[in-house]
Amino acid sequence: GHIHIESSMLTPARFAAAYLPRGVTAVVADPHEIVNVAGLDGLRYMVNASRELPMDIFYMVPSCVPATHMETAGAAIGPEEIREAFRIYPRSPGLAEMMNFPGVLLKLPEVLARIEAAHRHNRLVDGHAPLLSGRDLNAYVSAGVLTDHECTNAAEALEKLRLGMRVIIREGSAAKNLRALLPIVNDGTYPNIFFGSDDRHPADLLNEGGIDEILRKAVAGGLDPVRAVQMATINPARHYKLRGLGAIAPGYQADLVVVNNLTEFRAEMVFKRGELVCRNGCVLAALPGFADEKVLNTVKLPELKGRLGVEPPSPDARARVIEVLPDQILTRSAVIPAGEIEKDREIVRVAVIERHGKNGNVALGLAKGFGPLNGALASTVAHDSHNLILVGNDENDMELAARTVARTGGGLAVVSGGRVLASLALPVAGLMSELDAAGVAAQHEKLHRAAKEIGCTLPSPFMTISFVALPVIPELRITDLGLVDVGRFELVSLWM
Repeated sequence: GHIHIESSMLTPARFAAAYLPRGVTAVVADPHEIVNVAGLDGLRYMVNASRELPMDIFYMVPSCVPATHMETAGAAIGPEEIREAFRIYPRSPGLAEMMNFPGVLLKLPEVLARIEAAHRHNRLVDGHAPLLSGRDLNAYVSAGVLTDHECTNAAEALEKLRLGMRVIIREGSAAKNLRALLPIVNDGTYPNIFFGSDDRHPADLLNEGGIDEILRKAVAGGLDPVRAVQMATINPARHYKLRGLGAIAPGYQADLVVVNNLTEFRAEMVFKRGELVCRNGCVLAALPGFADEKVLNTVKLPELKGRLGVEPPSPDARARVIEVLPDQILTRSAVIPAGEIEKDREIVRVAVIERHGKNGNVALGLAKGFGPLNGALASTVAHDSHNLILVGNDENDMELAARTVARTGGGLAVVSGGRVLASLALPVAGLMSELDAAGVAAQHEKLHRAAKEIGCTLPSPFMTISFVALPVIPELRITDLGLVDVGRFELVSLWM
């Protein structure tokens, strides 16, 4: 189903090494993370890096690069680039999640032209429409959007199913919707539902699993095991028109997984095209790596000295504050008087810094929900334009955190009191490590411990941080251009 390989922070070869032992032999992936950084060169890298792997990775063509006009990305993909992508990569099943649903509803010509480009090439269009309902949802579906993976409650999912959409039940590291959506699965709905992990951290994959963990949870929640397997295999294969995949039958590719039972789903043997590629968690096949200079050295920061302070314009000013929620990528918008901000240690600064060398923008805001931080967190993983995002309470620590990740070509860092407590280098487009899943997970665990040491209370702080800059998911976000009111689909000022 729907996944972003880059969100695992693993290169395609390292990703395959982690997922093959879990019984995954084919993936439909959206590479819009790296394409936002490197354009079609990013897509070429992912395709070339996957070509010789014993795993079928089908890349959708990103639809929203950048996601909106209210941010600066490293590249721009319009209708012509989409047509070019389908020409250079004919295996693509279609257009990846159309996140700019406000643009669809407003009938913006540039947005509709992207959908039309996919339809002219007889390709599918994936959706992304959190909380969309009623007439707006009807309009979105009528544009030709076929799926949604953003449903968070049963009523929302059922409305979309009734309009002919296919619902992807998402269970990732930050967004966990399986429990809420499992009740919608019945004899009538299950053919139009499948699973997806969207964004999954290596530690969660190693400790819990990937699609196998979703199967375990679904069966434990009362879903028939055979039906659960169908929703992980034949349903997505049929939807994405992956001929010869998703079933064991004459004429189908010999991709087979032998599991210990239908409750634990532990893969004992994995076959790809008839060849044994994994046994009892050990990869037996070759997984060649691939390097490309065009996706390295992508972090180009402006001067930050004196640019990270947040001061109210007057004592009676009020600020728009981003409230983050544990285990959710939705945020709330709060309005808090300046006087209360000074007293509340849980209100911290957030900054988004343009890192593609385009304009050197620095946008500042305030956030709540991270805990009373005594230091700073930095990440070049910041959906979807992947500018540098900083969260903290001290300008010097924030600046040091920014410099730390820039030195390694991108990455994550935790800083406190002028010291770097933990970091993870992500030199491939500022998104992916050259380490394997265990190495990334170990470094990531150190980052989590360091974040907790400086007062962060979130269970997955870097996953949460990575979505604070995504201006297509309600309610309040921040990009390098400033705060974004997603409901109004416009930039708004920090102070009122």
